[in-house]
Amino acid sequence: MKRNFDKGEQGSGYLFAVGATVLWAGNMTLARGLSASIDPVALSFFRWTLACLAILPISFKHIVAGWPIIRKRLGYFSIVSFLGVTAFATLVYMAGRTTTALNLSLISITFPIFIILFSRIFLGERIGWLRSLGIALVLAGVVFLITKGRLSALASMSFAPGDALILLSSLSWAVYSLLLRKKPKELNLWAFQGATFVLGWVFLAPFYFFGPAISAPIDWNLTIILSILYVALMASLLAFIFWNRAVERLGASRAGILYYSMPLFSGLLAYLILGEDVGFIHLVSALLIVPGIAVANYSPPKKAR
Repeated sequence: MKRNFDKGEQGSGYLFAVGATVLWAGNMTLARGLSASIDPVALSFFRWTLACLAILPISFKHIVAGWPIIRKRLGYFSIVSFLGVTAFATLVYMAGRTTTALNLSLISITFPIFIILFSRIFLGERIGWLRSLGIALVLAGVVFLITKGRLSALASMSFAPGDALILLSSLSWAVYSLLLRKKPKELNLWAFQGATFVLGWVFLAPFYFFGPAISAPIDWNLTIILSILYVALMASLLAFIFWNRAVERLGASRAGILYYSMPLFSGLLAYLILGEDVGFIHLVSALLIVPGIAVANYSPPKKAR
């Protein structure tokens, strides 16, 4: 049975969606701002350690109750956790070392396009002319952004490594999002999220303990500590709660449109906090990428019979 929401609940849904988007924009800004102060793998490790500690008191009983299902589909949970937790976040923080916060946001929101392409390749879903137009706009925007408007850079592959890494993280998130369609329906969100957080941390731990990150110097100060608390509790746990409340009240499509505003908030935060400039290249790229994603995900209303 479809649930109807009044205007007040829809209004709160928009607030939740904007709140989650702003929190994720802050994560992109910190990925750039902390790039010289802490190793990316270390930042990702501390983030998910604290996120696990925060979510387990709530999700532990749900994980225990759903453990037979989780154990039966451990391969599925391992892949989802690695892509959505281990790889995605770490690639974002690695990218932050060699590209701007606004580039991080602009390229990261392209993941719906990869979902469409992968759905066509692996699931045989049809791509119509409207989606094709949207994909073309997004690709043009990304190419313009990573080449800084110089298409000759493609021939020499001379663009920031961070742009390539954030594109890889978007690919990772797209596959993760596709796999969510196969999520066991018997598990509630707390069991699923708690299990993926913990498994993602398990996969991340060896990269931290047996890699160069553990010996990399960290300039521990109040800014570093508050930043780690932010990415763990605000950009992970609270943003997740906000987003699910938004989808609950608005539906995935409406909430998703607001997610595409993340570069706006990232650009503003990067300008205010990091002093990064928002230039002509960013504006042109945004005018191609954001409408392109909206067009690619547009579903015309069905005519009443």
